[in-house]
Amino acid sequence: MKRTLLAGVAGLAVLAAGSVHAQDLVFPVGEGDFSWDSYNEWAESAPDLSGQTVTITGPWLQPEDGVFRSVIAYFAEATGAEVIYTGSDSFEQQIVIDAEAGSAPNVAVFPQPGLAADMASRGLLHPLPEGMGDWVAENYGAGESWVDLGTYPDEDGNEQLFGFFYNVNVKSLVWYVPENFEDAGYEVPETMEELKALTEQIAEEGETPWCIGLGSGAATGWPATDWVEDIMLRTQPADVYDDWTTNDIPFNDERVVAAIEEFGWFARNDDYVSGGAGQVASTDFRDSPKGLFASPPQCYMHRQASFVPAFFPEGIEFGADVDFFYFPSFAEKDLGNPVLGGGTLMSITDPSDATDEFFEFLKLPLAHEVFGAQSGFLTPLKTVNPDTYLNDALRGQAEILVNATTFRFDGSDLMPGGVGAGTFWTGMVDYTGGKDAQAVADEIQASWDALK
Repeated sequence: MKRTLLAGVAGLAVLAAGSVHAQDLVFPVGEGDFSWDSYNEWAESAPDLSGQTVTITGPWLQPEDGVFRSVIAYFAEATGAEVIYTGSDSFEQQIVIDAEAGSAPNVAVFPQPGLAADMASRGLLHPLPEGMGDWVAENYGAGESWVDLGTYPDEDGNEQLFGFFYNVNVKSLVWYVPENFEDAGYEVPETMEELKALTEQIAEEGETPWCIGLGSGAATGWPATDWVEDIMLRTQPADVYDDWTTNDIPFNDERVVAAIEEFGWFARNDDYVSGGAGQVASTDFRDSPKGLFASPPQCYMHRQASFVPAFFPEGIEFGADVDFFYFPSFAEKDLGNPVLGGGTLMSITDPSDATDEFFEFLKLPLAHEVFGAQSGFLTPLKTVNPDTYLNDALRGQAEILVNATTFRFDGSDLMPGGVGAGTFWTGMVDYTGGKDAQAVADEIQASWDALK
C-alpha cells in the first residue's frame, strides 16, 4: 500500500525549488567507488548545452530534493545546462494542471504509474527517446518488467514507452534476528517450501514463527494485501497477476482464492502467529515487528517492506541485531524470483534535445550511485557498483532487485480505490477473523462489479 497525502489545489502547497548549474560536486570526480569511467566517457562526448535549461518537477521534498540536485549537478557539469528541480507536496494535482495549460516542465517524476498512464492516454506525455526500452530490458534486473510497467497506450491507443523507473522500493522481505536464528540452529530458507518447513519446525519446537499485524487505523488490513500479492506472484505467472489487478480475471477466481488461503496457512494458525490468529487483525502493523526483539523472542520472522525499520526499537543495528532475506519463491512452481514493490518513474512532459540528453545521463551508473550513496535509494540497474550504497541494508535489497526475474507493483494500488483501498482491506480482516476465503473473494468481486 502506498498513501499519498495531497494538499488542495487552492490550498497552501509545499514547494522546494532550485536550479543547478555546473558547481562543486558532492563527490569529486575520480574519488571513491563510483563508476567514473562511464561518466567521463559520456561527458567527453556530451553536447554543449550552455544556455539551455531542463526543468523537472516531482514529489521529492527535503531531504530527497537536495540529494537529487546533487545528482543532476553532474549532468550540469558535463553539459553546461541549467537544471531546475521543483518539488511539491501537491505534485499529482499540479502536473495535470500545468500539462493541460501547456506549461509543463520538461520532465515529471511520478510516484507511481497510474497518473502517468492516464496522462499518456490524454496526449500529455511524450514517448521516451528511441532505444530506451531496449536499454532498460538489457540493463535492469527483470528488465522486461520495467519496460512493461512504463509502457502505456498513447492518445491513439498505440503502446509506447513513457516511463523510466528511478528510485524503487522492495516489499518482498522477511525480517529476522540473526542471533535468534543462530541460537536455535535455524538457517535462512531459500525456497518457499523451506520457509514453510521452517515455520512448521519452529512451531513444533514450541516457539512462534511469525509476527503479523494488520492494524492501521482506517487502513487496517493493507499488510495482508501485500502478503496475498506476493503469494500471487509466487503461485501464478505474472500475466495472471496483471489480469487480477485489472479484473480481467475476477477476484473470486480459484487462483486468487488459493493465494488467499496460502496466506491463511501462515496467518490463521494459532501456533504460527504471535498472540494467536485472533490477534492478527487487531495488532498494529507498527507494533508487530517488536516481537522479534523481545527476550525471549515472541516470534522469529516478520514479512514487511523496506520501510519497516522505522518501527524497530531504537539502537537496532542492521546486520548485527536484525537482517532480512528474500520472501522466497516456490521451487516446484518454476516462476523465477518475483519481487513486489513500487517506485518513482520519470516521464517527458515537454520534449527538447537537452531533455533527451538528460535521459542519456540517467543511463549512467553514476546517476544512480550518487543518490544511493546519500539516501534510501534503490535501483534495478545492474551496472551500479553495490559498494556505493549508503549501507548494507540497501546493498542487500539492491541485490534482490538486480536478481529479480519479475517485478510488479503493489496490486491494491493498481485496483480501483473502492477495492484496493476498501473491500480488499476489509475482506482480509474478515478472512483472518475466520471467514471463508471464497466468500471473502465473492464479496470483493461484487464490490468491483458495483463500480463498473
